[in-house]
Amino acid sequence: MKPYKVVVPTDIRPLALTMLSKDCEIKIWERKEPIPNETLCQWLQDAHGLFMTGHGVKVDSELLSHAPQLRVIAQASAGIENVDLGACTKRRIPFSNTPGPVVEATADLTFGILLSAARRIHEGWNWVLSGNWEKADLPFGVDLFGKTLGIVGMGNIGVAVAKRAQASGMKVVYHNRNRRADESALNVKYIPFDDLLANADFIVVMVPLLPESRGMFGQAQFAKMRPSTYFINAARGALVDTDALYDALRKGKIAYAAIDVTDPEPLPPNHPLLSLPNILVTPHIGTATAETRNAMASLAAENLLAGLARKPLLTCVNKEVNYR
Repeated sequence: MKPYKVVVPTDIRPLALTMLSKDCEIKIWERKEPIPNETLCQWLQDAHGLFMTGHGVKVDSELLSHAPQLRVIAQASAGIENVDLGACTKRRIPFSNTPGPVVEATADLTFGILLSAARRIHEGWNWVLSGNWEKADLPFGVDLFGKTLGIVGMGNIGVAVAKRAQASGMKVVYHNRNRRADESALNVKYIPFDDLLANADFIVVMVPLLPESRGMFGQAQFAKMRPSTYFINAARGALVDTDALYDALRKGKIAYAAIDVTDPEPLPPNHPLLSLPNILVTPHIGTATAETRNAMASLAAENLLAGLARKPLLTCVNKEVNYR
C-alpha cells in the first residue's frame, strides 16, 4: 500500500504524475468537463493531498468540510483567486502555488502581444492569407522606441516586462501598491495611478486578482487614457470591466487593446469585442510552453510531497500554517 492518497480533479503533466506515483495512490479526473462537486467531495473523504492545475476547482470551507484528512493543497498556477486562504488556514492546511516558473514565459507573451498590436503583425499575416498583399495597403502601426510604457503591478513579471520594453528603447513608469526600493537599479519611475493612465503610451496590467482589484479598469479609468493609448492585459480578465473596454475601443477613447485574459473566459465567439478591428485576443496562453508548464508541475508536485510528509512547502502562501 502506498502511504498517501491524492486527488487530482484537473489535468496533470506526466512529469508531476510520475513524481507523485511512487508514494501516492492517485485519483485523477480525466474527462474534459469539470468534475462534479459531489464526486470531488466523495473523493476527498479519505484524501491526504489535493493537486490542482489552473482554477477549475473552488476551494472553500464547504469543500474542505468533506476532506477531514487533508494535509496539503498544491496548485500549479501563480493565481490563487479560486482558493479561500482563510478557510485553509483555519483548518491548518498549507496551500502552495507556483509563482516563480511563470515569470519569463508570461513576460514574453505580454510583450509579444504588445509588439504584435503595435506593429499589426497578426493583421499582416491575415492580410497575406486573404490575398490583399498587392491589392491594398495595410494600416500602419506605431513605433515602440521612445514611447512610455506604464506597468500597473510591478512584481516579478512586471520587472521582466520592463526589461523587454527597455531593450526596445521604451521608457518605463509604474504604479504599485508599494513603491519599489530598487526602482533606480531597474531604471523605472513610480508615478500615481491616474498620472500613469493619462501619460503612458502603452499600459500593461500585471495586478493579481483580489477583491479590491476586481474591475479596477472601468469607464472612469479608460476615460483618463489618451485616444492613442494601447491597453494590454495578461493578468486576469476580471480586472477589467469588459463592457467598458468594448465601449472605449468602439468609440476611440483608446487606440487598441491586446489581451490574453478575458471576462468571461473563454470569450464566446459571438462576443461584441471580437467584432472590433482594434483588438487582439489570445486564449490565456501566458504560461503555455512545455518548459514552463513542466516547471510549474514539478514545483507543485514537490510542494505536495513535502506537505504529505509534513515537511515545509517551498512556496507556501499561507505561511503561518506551513510545516516546520
